[in-house]
Amino acid sequence: MPPEPNTASLRQRVSRELLPYVRQPAQYIGREWNQLVRNGDWHRARTHVAVAFPDAYTVGMSHLGCQIIYSICNELPGVCAERVYCPMPDAEHIMRRKGIELFTWDTRQPVRQADILAVSLQHELTCTNLLTMLDLAGIPFHRDRRGDQDPLVLAGGPMADNPEPLADFLDLLIVGDAEPSLPPFLEAFGHLQDQGLPRRRVIIELAKRFEWVYAPALYDVTYSRSGTVQSVRPNTPDLHAVVKRCCTPDLDAAAFPRHPLVPHTQVVHDRISIEIMRGCPHRCRFCHAGYTKRPVTTRSIPRIVELAEQAWRATGQDEIGLLSLSTGDYPDLPNLLERLNERFAERHVSVSVPSLRVDKILRDLPELVRAVRKPSLTFAPEAATDRLRRAIGKSITNEALFDGLRAAYQAGWRSAKLYFLCGLPGETQSDIEQIWHLAVRAALLRREVCGSPAAVNVTVSWLVPKPHTPLQWAPQPRPAYFAWVRRILKQQARRGRAPVRLKFHHLERSILEAVLARGDRRLGSVIELAWRLGARFDAWDECFSFQAWEQAFTQAGVDPNFYAHRPRPYDEVLPWAHLQAGLPADQLRRHASAFGCESAP
Repeated sequence: MPPEPNTASLRQRVSRELLPYVRQPAQYIGREWNQLVRNGDWHRARTHVAVAFPDAYTVGMSHLGCQIIYSICNELPGVCAERVYCPMPDAEHIMRRKGIELFTWDTRQPVRQADILAVSLQHELTCTNLLTMLDLAGIPFHRDRRGDQDPLVLAGGPMADNPEPLADFLDLLIVGDAEPSLPPFLEAFGHLQDQGLPRRRVIIELAKRFEWVYAPALYDVTYSRSGTVQSVRPNTPDLHAVVKRCCTPDLDAAAFPRHPLVPHTQVVHDRISIEIMRGCPHRCRFCHAGYTKRPVTTRSIPRIVELAEQAWRATGQDEIGLLSLSTGDYPDLPNLLERLNERFAERHVSVSVPSLRVDKILRDLPELVRAVRKPSLTFAPEAATDRLRRAIGKSITNEALFDGLRAAYQAGWRSAKLYFLCGLPGETQSDIEQIWHLAVRAALLRREVCGSPAAVNVTVSWLVPKPHTPLQWAPQPRPAYFAWVRRILKQQARRGRAPVRLKFHHLERSILEAVLARGDRRLGSVIELAWRLGARFDAWDECFSFQAWEQAFTQAGVDPNFYAHRPRPYDEVLPWAHLQAGLPADQLRRHASAFGCESAP
């Protein structure tokens, strides 16, 4: 156990020198309703875990996964876990100026004195925030510069499926689900703690013991003359040559927070969140989660109702969100909604049902009406033509979409959101133009049944090919192509007067995401340089600086086009080839060949 620090002083400094001077100080207060840790718990524990979310409190408190990890850790004997989020730039500035180190939200412990810093890496654009947190905590960026007194930096989440760009900064990763992996991992870590082993020995023992634990330092990467990865091999005897994803066999039996934390301030999703199904029975060829979260497993209706009841009694929140990659594919969704409506309608608690497939809405809508809020329906057709949709594995048709919208308008909905993805292999100008025509048709359908058109909001995203999907070999189209797509759609919008609004994702951010998603270890120097040049909160419009990243690529001598826009032959060794997070490579190749993933639009 580390020596007990003078945490009273840190608590006072946060209260007196930080909170009065930041925007939205409620983000940093801690002590939320249902907080699991009390004063003294940290110092009585054998293993201290700082559960880190490298984004703002308002985002991290909405993330169900972090609440699950927090709950799992604090229910294990001898373990105390406290939370830490990334301070916003104004708070970071004050902390640096006044010398306030990064602290945990629960009882203001110095993060550097944790045994494990457990980081949830949800997407590529949190890389620089991770460095901010390490730096504010006083933890060396590079794993080979850390000593036995420093925490083990453990990461998990979707980015663990290809963590190579962050390999220099991470000691260990858990590839896969936290519920079945964290308890045995922390138990093993505690036994190694008791033996007083040095950190390198602890890392080796954990990587050998669990086939889903990855230690980047224990694998050597070589590169070919062309710059591609030549090999990734263990440099330690008896280590797994391939790290295999840890999966949850039974979602009903999986750990779940019985007393969810209630935030002090407005957050992105201020509601009770319950995951009703993990994985998706459909494999859309661009979808990383659909290919990696296998096999599909569901929670039973009695268990979902039980969790909803417990969470409502613990929080009093007035909305229950049923979460999954494709909620409409839950085996008995109408019965589930009926049961929840019977239990919660008189308490004025609504149920939100995202991710509904068009064909399921059409069949189930009469049963859903009473239980679902009706401000706006969300559909993700991804493509506007049946041909392209079939190619990407999205098995819905325009006819089903329009039938579903018509039924929704008859049931009382007044608006709809449509999400499209541009840059797919095989995409044509006609596919692009049909996006506008489909949106206009969706808006005017409501006039046929209600006398006035619907308000339709269209969001167009740019393709980011992801690891462990058939598109992992495909190039991201170059910026000129996306500029052409945007120009076509804006021209159509200017010619029409339908109540349709167009919104486009940030192009430079999508390019950066594509670089980091399929990058290798050579990007570590770029990430560090970008951070030193001021890159922070890259997923936030008001903070993102593509200029900082461009300068970092130039200074590091790294060409981002090599990672984002280059087609990869099927026999190339990919940076994540030693991480088995989904289908075997030969099966992915068959899916990719049928789609033509080596050609750009």
